[in-house]
Amino acid sequence: MHRETNWLRDVILGGQDGLVNILGIILGVIAAGGSTPILVATGLAAAITESISMGAVGYTSTVSERDYYLAERERESGEIDTVPDVERQEIREIYAAKGFRGELLEQVVDTITANRDRWLQTMMDEELHLQPVRNGDIVRSSVVITIATLIGHLIPLAPFVILARTPALVTAIVLSAIVLFGVGVYSSVTLVGDWRRNGLQMLVIGLGAAAVGFAVSSLIHRIAP
Repeated sequence: MHRETNWLRDVILGGQDGLVNILGIILGVIAAGGSTPILVATGLAAAITESISMGAVGYTSTVSERDYYLAERERESGEIDTVPDVERQEIREIYAAKGFRGELLEQVVDTITANRDRWLQTMMDEELHLQPVRNGDIVRSSVVITIATLIGHLIPLAPFVILARTPALVTAIVLSAIVLFGVGVYSSVTLVGDWRRNGLQMLVIGLGAAAVGFAVSSLIHRIAP
């Protein structure tokens, strides 16, 4: 379930970032009076660079997650060697909090601490709530974020390739709104939360960020010589 959650996180991270970023660029170019060819060229350049950048961010963040897990595992391993009584008491407290008492609790503690690997993994799972990160997860995260970011960029940009500017702008905003709302709904269905609230929240955040970009571009265009 942890990895499935990360998969969804990567899709939302890349897709939302790409969609909001390109929508802001589109509105900014229009506010600045740029032509449609300039808009499309700028959008495609942003799609490529931003997708690569986001994929790199996904890679480095997942590597950091893996390194943090390994560092904490090494620390816990050292504590089992140097202060086993303390670590054993921590196991006892963890399972006492789960409702185990008396002889049953001691049996659980004895069983877990009888095997060092099991003891260490229990500390990682139950005390630190950390999960290992496989090398395959690192590559997967980077690829998923890259693709999701690219797709997010192309959704609002595509209408400008096939439609006139005004209908293309309307279509881009409508498509973006639908996708943002859909992502919010899917996240609530897959994870937890009210689908209407999550959908509207994603919609407002995404279009709000793009609107800010439009406002800033309009202001700069007005005051620039």
